[in-house]
Amino acid sequence: MAAAPNNARRHVIFLNRRDSSHPERGGSEVFLERVAEHLLELDWRVTVMCAQHPGAAPDIELRGVRYIRSGGDLGLYFHAARAVLGQRRGFGPLGPADVIVDVQNGMPFCSPLLTRTPVVNLVHHVHREQWQVVLPGIKGRVGWLLESRLAPRVYRRSVYVAVSPATRDELARLGVTPSQVRVVYNGTDVRPVPDQLRAARPTVLAVSRLVPHKRLDLAVSAAAQLRGRVPDLRLVIAGMGYWENELRVQIRQLGLTDCVELVGWVDEEQKHRLMAEAWVMAAPSLKEGWGLSVIEAAAHGTPSVAFHGAGGLSDSIVNGKTGLLVHGGVDEFSAGLERVLTDRDLREQLQAAARAHATAFTWAGTAASMARVIDEAAQNATDSARKASSIRRRSPGAARSAAPENA
Repeated sequence: MAAAPNNARRHVIFLNRRDSSHPERGGSEVFLERVAEHLLELDWRVTVMCAQHPGAAPDIELRGVRYIRSGGDLGLYFHAARAVLGQRRGFGPLGPADVIVDVQNGMPFCSPLLTRTPVVNLVHHVHREQWQVVLPGIKGRVGWLLESRLAPRVYRRSVYVAVSPATRDELARLGVTPSQVRVVYNGTDVRPVPDQLRAARPTVLAVSRLVPHKRLDLAVSAAAQLRGRVPDLRLVIAGMGYWENELRVQIRQLGLTDCVELVGWVDEEQKHRLMAEAWVMAAPSLKEGWGLSVIEAAAHGTPSVAFHGAGGLSDSIVNGKTGLLVHGGVDEFSAGLERVLTDRDLREQLQAAARAHATAFTWAGTAASMARVIDEAAQNATDSARKASSIRRRSPGAARSAAPENA
């Protein structure tokens, strides 16, 4: 059970679909966990409300952060709305807060409709292309409608956080005022290891959830094209997800069981060992907010190949310097991987630049940036309250007309 809160500290509540112990966790959950833990060091009290999953306690404190788990991936939104409404009225599990951070992974929590507490909207990426991949048909169209039309209206008075310039630009195309958006990059704790020995065998690594929009089938198809041109080629795919069987079928059909390996879930130590051994990272995802694994691999001097237009991957990879960005489909992706695998001079240049690039990104820096945004949101709310109070003192009638619509 969670420890009794210290009400003297500033309190921030994160609403996020999952936490880092969820079976389908991803980069968003890593971002949340690391930022939350560093905010504790900056004297914030942190509560995370997220979905329940098997074996997870409904209310627990982990490393100083309180986690409240309720509902499934969709039921969470109902439970979160009820909790935020209760927080406003002084009851429920969340308690008083200085700021609420809605983590909008496609579906908005819409907290500004339910509370006077200032709300920050954290968006990793816009899901335009992914809705029809994950939820084909009417469900995907409804999801995109909520993300593209409803959310910009609901959060029109909120500060936004985007994790890359690419996401900031996409939000602008949805009608979000650019001055509302603050860019806060992902961090990494991994420092370069210059003396790490590479695998003797040309090795391509992909680290990802095994789901359709990560497009790991393109990495497998690229391996099929390359195996005749890159002797002793090996592709390692680390991760788990419901698309695993489809990938295994593809590997068998292409006759790649001797050079493509699905290693499943790996712990942090094993993940970083694989990154340090790989010659190149394959990142064929349809869309990423940033591409956390790209920077983690870069810290080990491992460059990445990804697609132009795949969201934040165009920002986390400096094209031609820390990796390659390609246009087109599997042929172009395969050609990009082949360049890195077969051109030793290019590969060594990319490795050195990738190591240097990764040093700019730390979780402590990310948390400090988030803290500034949270402080800004709280200060904006305080300034608005003072302004409203001043108006009320001058003219009671004007005070009613000046009240925020979402109050």
